[in-house]
Amino acid sequence: MKKTEAAIQRCKTMSALQKILGGKWKLEILYYISFCGVHRFGALRRRLGEITESSLTKQLRELEADGFLIRRDFKEIPPHVEYTLSDLGSSFMDVISYMKAWGDRNLPGEP
Repeated sequence: MKKTEAAIQRCKTMSALQKILGGKWKLEILYYISFCGVHRFGALRRRLGEITESSLTKQLRELEADGFLIRRDFKEIPPHVEYTLSDLGSSFMDVISYMKAWGDRNLPGEP
């Protein structure tokens, strides 16, 4: 393979990571679950504000399917479901911490 061909190939690792975490709310969901102790669906929805119920459900299901979250259904009425980080999700928190610190330093005035 020529050097130029190697240079223009997509980075498969970054592409896979973007596919997993590319949802509009996924990084915030992981942040709130890990650093703010928000584990219930309703509390996450209130914290995120503008997200619809269906969008939050979709994002949580995708994060669970990709191995970042564990869903625990207490089988109660009214429904009681909690989300926690899996080992994979916990291992990603250093990355999110770094991203937040970078944003705090470099994106002043951002919400």
